[in-house]
Amino acid sequence: MLKAELRKKYKALRQELNEVVVDEKSLAIANNAIRLPIWEGTYYHTFLTIASKQEVNTEFLLNILAGKDKEILISKSNFEDNSMKHFLLTDSTRIRVNKWGIPEPEDGIEVPPEKIQVVFVPLLAFDLTGNRVGYGKGFYDNFLADCDPSCIKVGLSFFSPEARIQDTHPNDIRLDYCITPEKTYQF
Repeated sequence: MLKAELRKKYKALRQELNEVVVDEKSLAIANNAIRLPIWEGTYYHTFLTIASKQEVNTEFLLNILAGKDKEILISKSNFEDNSMKHFLLTDSTRIRVNKWGIPEPEDGIEVPPEKIQVVFVPLLAFDLTGNRVGYGKGFYDNFLADCDPSCIKVGLSFFSPEARIQDTHPNDIRLDYCITPEKTYQF
C-alpha cells in the first residue's frame, strides 16, 4: 500500500480503540520493550503521547526508563523547518500542549541528537523490512538523520506490520525494531 492509504487506514483503526484498550496494548508494548537488548545506554528519547490521536501511551515506557535510571529526552517541534530540539526530562520540566495538540517541554537542558542512543519512534504503520509511516511531515526522519548511525530506533505500534510500504523514499530511516502488543519485530 501507499503511505497516504496507510495513514488513512491506521488513523481509522486507532480511532476505534477506546482508552482502556489503548492502555492495555500500551502496557503490553512496554512489557515487550523490557526484553529487548537495548538497555546498556544512557540517553533514551521517547515521544509524549498525543491522546486525541490514540497514540501508544508512553507513560508505561517512561516508568521503565525512570526505573532503570536512564536519561530521558523529549522533544519540542519547530513547524517552520520540521525539526525538533531534545530536552532532558527532569522533575522540574514543565510540559505544555502546543497548538497542534503535541505535549512538549517549555524549556530545559538541551541534548544534541548525536548523544541519543535509543529512540522510541511513533508511527501509524510499518512493514516487514522496518520502513515506517508517520504523519507525513518528516520530523522523525530529519531527527534520526542527525543521530549517530549506531542509535537504535524502536517503533511502537498497536498493529501488525504491512507486507510492504510501496512508496518509500531514500531519506526514510528504517527502524531496528518495532514492538507491538503481541510481538517484537527485528529488522
